[in-house]
Amino acid sequence: MGAPARSVPRGGTTLFLCFLIALLEGFDIQAIGVAAPYLIPQLGLSPGQAGVVFGAGMAGLVLGAVTGGWLADRMGRKGLLMVCVAIFGLFTLATLVAGGPVSLGAYRFLAGAGMGAAMPSLVAVALEIAPPERRTRTVTLMFSGMPAGGALAALFAAGLLEQYGWHSIFLAGGLLPLLLLPAMWVLMPDSRSSAASHAGGASAVTTLFGEGRLLITLLAWFTFGMTLLVLYLLLNWLPSLVAAKGLGGVGGAGAAFAFNAGSIVGALGIGFLVDRLGPRIPIIAAYPCLALAMFGLAGAENLGPVLILAGLAGFFLLGAQYSLYGIIPLYYPGPVRGLATGASIAVGRLGSIAGPLVAGHLLGQGWGPAGVAMAMVPVVLTAGVSAAVMTIRGRYIDA
Repeated sequence: MGAPARSVPRGGTTLFLCFLIALLEGFDIQAIGVAAPYLIPQLGLSPGQAGVVFGAGMAGLVLGAVTGGWLADRMGRKGLLMVCVAIFGLFTLATLVAGGPVSLGAYRFLAGAGMGAAMPSLVAVALEIAPPERRTRTVTLMFSGMPAGGALAALFAAGLLEQYGWHSIFLAGGLLPLLLLPAMWVLMPDSRSSAASHAGGASAVTTLFGEGRLLITLLAWFTFGMTLLVLYLLLNWLPSLVAAKGLGGVGGAGAAFAFNAGSIVGALGIGFLVDRLGPRIPIIAAYPCLALAMFGLAGAENLGPVLILAGLAGFFLLGAQYSLYGIIPLYYPGPVRGLATGASIAVGRLGSIAGPLVAGHLLGQGWGPAGVAMAMVPVVLTAGVSAAVMTIRGRYIDA
C-alpha cells in the first residue's frame, strides 16, 4: 500500500535517486547522438541505416513504456526500477561489441526497453512524494536529470571522444547504471498504488477513454507524439546537423550541451510557472517560442547563434515536455495513473521513432541541416495547437 505523499519515507533521498536514474537515461540517449559523427563513418553506416539504428532505441522505449506503465500500477516501484536500470546498463555496455547496423540496432532496442519501462514508475514516484502544490515542479525537477545527463554526455564527447573513441562513452554509460543499483537497494523505499489490485483491464480502458476523457487521451497522445518527434530528432541528430554546417564535431557537441543545459532551466522554470499559473499559459506559450527557435536554428551558420538557439530550443521543448509528464497523470484517477502515463509515453514514442528516421530520410534526399530544422517548424506548431486544446479542456482529478 502506498503512503500518502507527505508521509512517504525518505522522500528527498528517493527523489534524488530518481533524478540520478533520469540523468543516466539522458546520458545514454544523448550518447548515441554525440557519438554519431564518429560512430557512423567507423561502422560504415549510411544516413538511412543510422536513422534505423536511432529509431531502434526509440522502438525499445515504446515497448518499455507501455509495459512499465502497466507494471507500475501493479508491483513495487523499487524492484521494477532496479530491473530497468540493470537492463539499460547491460545493453549499453553491449554496444561496445556492435559490429554493424543489425547488432547495434538490437542493443539500442533492448537498452531503450529498459529506459522506457522506468519512466512511468519515475513519474508515479514523483507524484507520490510531492505535495499537491508542487507536483509539476517535483516531476520536472526529477526529469531535469535527463537533460543534465545529456549535457554530461556532450561534455564527455567534447573532451574525450576524439582521444578515446566512440566506445568510451558507451562504456561510461553502461557502467554507471550498474554502480547505482546497490544505492537503490539500500536507500530506496518501496511503494505501489494502494488501489492497483482493483484496476482491472476493462476498468482501466474505461477510465482512459470513458467519462468524457476520450478527447483528452487522444490529445495527450498526439501532443506527446509530435513533441517527441522533434525532441528525439534533435537528441540524435543535432550534433551531426551542426557538424554538417561546417562547425565540426566539437561544435556539434557544444550545441548538444547548450540544448541540454537550456532544457534543465526550461524544465524547472516552466514547471514552476505551471504550478503557479496552471498549465494553460506556460504550455501554450512554449510551442510558438520553440517554433521560432527552430526557425532561427535553421538559418544560423556561426557557432555563437547556433549555441544560443540550441539552448532556447531545449528550454521551450523540454520545459513543455516535462511539464506534460506532471500534468497528464492528474487528468486520470489515481489507480490508473501509471497506465495513463505509460500509454501516453508509449504512443508518443512512435513520434520518437519517427524523428530519427525522418531526419535520416531528409538528409538522404539532400535537404541539408537547414531543411531538416525548417521541416520541424510545422510539427511544433501542430503540437502546440493540440496542447492548447488539451490544457483548456482538461480537468484535474484529486483521487
